[in-house]
Amino acid sequence: MISRVRSLALAGAASLALTGIAVTADSAAQAAPTWAPAATAAITPGVQTNTDGSGQCTANFVFTDAAGNVYLGQAAHCSGTGAATDTNGCDAGTLPLGTAVTFNRGGSLLSAGTQVGSGTLAYSSWNTMQARGETDANTCAYNDFALVKVNPADVSKVNPTIPFWGGPDGINTTGTAAGDRVYSYGNSGLRFGVEQLSPKTGTSLGQDPADGGWTHPLYTVTPGVPGDSGSAFLDASGNAVGTLSTLGLAPLPASNNIGDLAHELAYAQQHSGIAGLQLALGTEPFDPSI
Repeated sequence: MISRVRSLALAGAASLALTGIAVTADSAAQAAPTWAPAATAAITPGVQTNTDGSGQCTANFVFTDAAGNVYLGQAAHCSGTGAATDTNGCDAGTLPLGTAVTFNRGGSLLSAGTQVGSGTLAYSSWNTMQARGETDANTCAYNDFALVKVNPADVSKVNPTIPFWGGPDGINTTGTAAGDRVYSYGNSGLRFGVEQLSPKTGTSLGQDPADGGWTHPLYTVTPGVPGDSGSAFLDASGNAVGTLSTLGLAPLPASNNIGDLAHELAYAQQHSGIAGLQLALGTEPFDPSI
């Protein structure tokens, strides 16, 4: 079976601005599920996701809700039905909520790899913005976030820790400055299942007030490639800062753009209808010296 790899959406890169925004992470007020051990969990941030008909992406963070459900985050464009250049979530084609998603390990261009779990698309910023008639241009252009509800039978396999790096230890709500270090874990099938090639570090390229804080352009030692779409980014303190969205063409070729998680999550908390939606913190602390 040939496994399709979902392309990073293509967009002209821009400098960025970030504004503080209130979001919540897992706390004592909302008990977390009993997580699988980080060292042996089959479903974690960085697992490959395969959305029906739309190809392979990479999961970013784990989320929970007030009812005890567990979700994996991915990019909204991972369930897109148009071309890789369709980056405006307010008018791009997209699959409906309820679409089946599988979680896989070791997938490549030749095989989908080993399925380790499954879920259903429970929220997509693209579907939600279209249903609401969103008109803010920055929100339409940069809100690229979706949630896959993990099937109850697979929740016991989940751990929220980012592989290799640890964390997330919280949520970045203050933004990044030019030169700030970032840390990521992509898992494209183009690497033929060699997960040792997945960890990467990078540098923020700064901010521009024009986009309202929705996105961060950055360079990584090895740029994100198709199949890495949606993958998690941490800041130098181990806080969740963003999710991989687009590949920049101009004026910053070979850069990547990440959607700001604080903005994406706040929008989902307000409009998804999922009560108590929040980020689950890693069970292992962030360690950039590994």
